[in-house]
Amino acid sequence: MSSLRFTLIHTFRKAFNLFNLEIDKLSPRSNPDLQLVCALKKFNIDLVLDIGANEGQFGSGIRNFGYSGKILSFEPLAIAYSKLSLASKRDALWEVYPRCAIGDYDGTVEINVSNYSVSSSILQISKLHLNAEPRSQTIGKEKVNIFRIDSIASPYLKSSQNPFLKIDTQGFEWQVLDGCENSLSSFRGILCELSLVPLYESQHLWKELLKRIEDNGFTVWAIQPGFTDPLDGRTLQLNVIFFRDTN
Repeated sequence: MSSLRFTLIHTFRKAFNLFNLEIDKLSPRSNPDLQLVCALKKFNIDLVLDIGANEGQFGSGIRNFGYSGKILSFEPLAIAYSKLSLASKRDALWEVYPRCAIGDYDGTVEINVSNYSVSSSILQISKLHLNAEPRSQTIGKEKVNIFRIDSIASPYLKSSQNPFLKIDTQGFEWQVLDGCENSLSSFRGILCELSLVPLYESQHLWKELLKRIEDNGFTVWAIQPGFTDPLDGRTLQLNVIFFRDTN
């Protein structure tokens, strides 16, 4: 085989492999955002409550992959809230609720602000978490209003046929569900962060949350990778998607 022909074949194969790789990146089996959006479309989700929106990464992600329904985002951190508001500004179907936390009572609460913004939580961060992600150290506190979903979401849920609940609250998931007892039956699906190990003090772990959500009529639809320890590869956290009536 001539060197020119060999070079051409090698170049073609390399380009073909890269092309296949790019296609695979856009597959629901390999792209979490696309996987979720495909599910949102299948179940005709028309409203997503984005609890723990941070700077709007989740909302932007599902928009970029084709979700066209309403988004209602909640975020307690001041700086993240400003960036979230900016991210949603040009999207008429993306509303940002006045800055607050979501939990199991109505009042005020103190947030532990992490140097790595997405790790901020009402709960104290654990040593295990800090060992896996040193940037997550607490650098301050912020006082903010806190509300139950049951107290504030009714007007939005009444105008929705198939609402979806996304909970990303860094160990505070159980309390969010406590504040959603009257509203939970309205939701068609849930995306919830489940920790396999204690990343925050006093948090409920995956088995308890899994049972609670399933006991409320939801079935696991998909399990997505979450937080992994970069030193030893241990999975510390997962994102689990649940839906009702999946048959």
